[in-house]
Amino acid sequence: MSRAGPILLCIVIAGFLLWLELQTHHPTVKEGSIALSDVLGGGGENFERVTGPVPLRFPADHGRHDAYRNEWWYFTGNLESADGRRFGFQYTLFRFKLGDTQSSGSDWDSEHLWMAHFAVSDLANQQFHSEERFARDALGLAGATTERWWLGSWRVDALNPGWQLEVMADSMGLRLDLVPVREKVLQGREGFSRKGPEPGQASLYYSHTRLNASGQLSVGDWSGQVSGLAWLDREWGSGQLDDSLAGWDWFALHLDDGRDLMVYRLRRLDGSASEFSAGALVWPDGRFRILQSGDFTTRSRRRWRDQEGVEWPLAWRIEVPDHGIDLIVDAAFDKQRWRASVPYWEGMVDIREGRGERVVGHGYMELSGYADRPGQARNRPR
Repeated sequence: MSRAGPILLCIVIAGFLLWLELQTHHPTVKEGSIALSDVLGGGGENFERVTGPVPLRFPADHGRHDAYRNEWWYFTGNLESADGRRFGFQYTLFRFKLGDTQSSGSDWDSEHLWMAHFAVSDLANQQFHSEERFARDALGLAGATTERWWLGSWRVDALNPGWQLEVMADSMGLRLDLVPVREKVLQGREGFSRKGPEPGQASLYYSHTRLNASGQLSVGDWSGQVSGLAWLDREWGSGQLDDSLAGWDWFALHLDDGRDLMVYRLRRLDGSASEFSAGALVWPDGRFRILQSGDFTTRSRRRWRDQEGVEWPLAWRIEVPDHGIDLIVDAAFDKQRWRASVPYWEGMVDIREGRGERVVGHGYMELSGYADRPGQARNRPR
């Protein structure tokens, strides 16, 4: 056989592998090209909708729910090295059903687009490292079962109990064991979380609010062992957001007294809070109380203007009067804004007493919808 044969074969294989890599990275999606309304607006006739409580079953509901328009697997957490260096991390896998697609019978057919976001916040250097990848689920490029959630080489594998996260990118890498400290929380009414007044403006939603995290982190020129606390949110539905909503402000907080607090503020176009804002307070023994919009207050205290001129409210006062909670939540550092297909702010926060300076915990905050459209001022909270 001539040398040309194997050389040509290697070129063909290399080209095919490069093509697969491009399918995973999906580089044609531009910054800010996906708005909340694109994926969380009206459900349409081709998607199942969440209209009431249904029994959640595990481990089955850790896997995908193809009948619904969208869902996500969402890890956030605060980590620390042995010498006290602090980091935050986010890893999210999203699935979007593409709607009315015609199958050709080919293995390349796909009804779903997958997107993964991976970010590390380096507090010492005040640097935010992030990477976004896309894939369709044809040929197993992305997917989710009860045992594994993945997009390309980025994956989460089930442990007993918990999960192992392994994500490697150009400027950072993370391998963590994530073990639940307490039982999951069924958000809303037994997992049925309403987001608006109309049927279908809801999701199925549960959380593991406290996970012990330990493993290996590399970011920039630093690498080492880390440990800390993490949070998992799981949610799926179709057309959750009412047209009157601009976005949300979400807080996942680990308090030093062992309690976990999650509140989210659904924000109307005029900046006011929707009556469908909600949350949960979890005690160390696993008991939890679902919070309605009237059970808590959130007031912004400080804004940061990014280089595009978008203002992000990065400090908040959060009060839950019936449970003696009065907190100041502030970004650990300001520049944790995502510059990807979906523009949002997501990062590590410090928690202090509402009437003092004592640090009483750490957590994560997500701010969405502020940069989705021109005229961001109307989306300011009030």
